[in-house]
Amino acid sequence: MNGNTLVMKFGGTSVGSAEAMAQAVEIVRQARQEWPRVVVVTSALSGVTNLLLDSASQAAAGNAQRFIGGAAELKALHTSIAEKLIAEAAAQAQMRSEINLLVSEFTNLCHAINVLGEATPRALDAVASLGERMSIRLLAAALESQGVASRAIESTLFVITDNRFQSAHPNIEETNLRTRQLLNPLLDQGIVPVSSGFIGATREGITTTLGRGGSDYSAALIGAALPADDVWIWTDVDGVMTADPRMVPGAHTISQLSYREVAELAYFGAKVLHPKSIRPVVEAGIGLRVCNTFNPNHPGTRIYTEVNHLEAGKIKAVTTIRKQVLVTIEGRGMLGVPGVAARAFAAVAATHTSVPLITQASSEQSICFAVPSESAKQVLDSLRSTFSLELASQDIDSISAGEEVEIITTVGAGMRATPGVAGRIFSILGANQVNVIAIAQGSSEVSISLVVDARDAKAAVAALHQLITDDLPA
Repeated sequence: MNGNTLVMKFGGTSVGSAEAMAQAVEIVRQARQEWPRVVVVTSALSGVTNLLLDSASQAAAGNAQRFIGGAAELKALHTSIAEKLIAEAAAQAQMRSEINLLVSEFTNLCHAINVLGEATPRALDAVASLGERMSIRLLAAALESQGVASRAIESTLFVITDNRFQSAHPNIEETNLRTRQLLNPLLDQGIVPVSSGFIGATREGITTTLGRGGSDYSAALIGAALPADDVWIWTDVDGVMTADPRMVPGAHTISQLSYREVAELAYFGAKVLHPKSIRPVVEAGIGLRVCNTFNPNHPGTRIYTEVNHLEAGKIKAVTTIRKQVLVTIEGRGMLGVPGVAARAFAAVAATHTSVPLITQASSEQSICFAVPSESAKQVLDSLRSTFSLELASQDIDSISAGEEVEIITTVGAGMRATPGVAGRIFSILGANQVNVIAIAQGSSEVSISLVVDARDAKAAVAALHQLITDDLPA
């Protein structure tokens, strides 16, 4: 045993069916034999959050049939799993009652949205939270049925946030205090708290959500607050992969990564870990492991503050951000004029759009940056409004967006200050007829990002992954 307290988070696919949840129950049961204090954090069942939000959206648009049908789907899915995993008749009846109450709450919320013809961010958070609120009750009851003392506890009671609905920020000090107050007494009694990921509440008790993928963040917050000795993220792949296996069939698990490396991977499109989940465990110095619910004996990926040794020039992973466009602001009148970049990015920020990559020519005559393709029109409109005078006077010649591109990022701390890495990257891309439109290197020197035409992305990822394969021991 490595310590006393373990936090385990299960993603939606890990609890998305009776078979998957039974596997999660067995994983918790075995962990409980080795760790005296275990906390479980769970997402909603796979597909449920999408169903909830789509129903609310359709209700706002006037389609009441969607949420009526959605309510029936929710009840059938959760009741079916309860019947398969909860042996005792009384416990089954109790679970059906709790599911029915939450489904009724969903129906009432959607009915109100339908009448108003509007789904506010606050209302959407209330609807979206119902998936986790159902899954914690189901998983806790399934654990109890297998002899593991458990208690479902909603994270709205201890994850205290601001009122920025749909992407709330936790108050760390208050969250830490309440987490310890509520969870430690249960852990001291040998009870496994089963907590909802993804959701929190304001000081006034109004439900908020931490953003999509926020269940990882929830697990990290709980781990940092207690504090835990380890946080394990259970998903449906064998840890963090060298590339998306759907794009590269030869992708394999990375045995160890540094926090800095995994943060770069998370930011640049890897789906295994949520970017915000990194910070709390880093600051608390807590161990982090990513492992596969459906292959629990696989060691998965271990993530450390710093890896013990850096392999010179080693690229560990290749990841992509899809559906991007490059926005370019160019003009000779920009030369030496202070504040152009600040005004440009203020205009982008006003549209609530994230910019994953920026490049600027040393001549200062152009600025180029990537934005999601669905945000391109809104960003262009905002920029053209901001620089309307400069466009009229031709101090700025044009503000334009190109065709759809993808950002491909190679990650590896061993690339830092190693001569020849960039040369290998561009040589293999050239050999595979891939044109690089733009490049950027993070100040951490852990990653190099390249922009390529969307049609070339698969070939580019496969080529760069070959560099990882070439570096493997014979």
